[in-house]
Amino acid sequence: MKVTINGSPREVPDGTTVAQAVRILTTATTGVAVAVNDEVVTRGSWDTTALGDSDRVEVLTAVQGG
Repeated sequence: MKVTINGSPREVPDGTTVAQAVRILTTATTGVAVAVNDEVVTRGSWDTTALGDSDRVEVLTAVQGG
């Protein structure tokens, strides 16, 4: 199925979860937020929230600096 992750089209297997989509982009385990179709997905729901065809996923990571 086709989804858009951070503005880039991606082909992912049916049943791909938010957690799997996050792992495509980052190995960070903290400081990560995700929205699917403009709705924030809580970290506790990442493993159980499956993506659907044409979903838009935004994965944001916190950056520290000065």
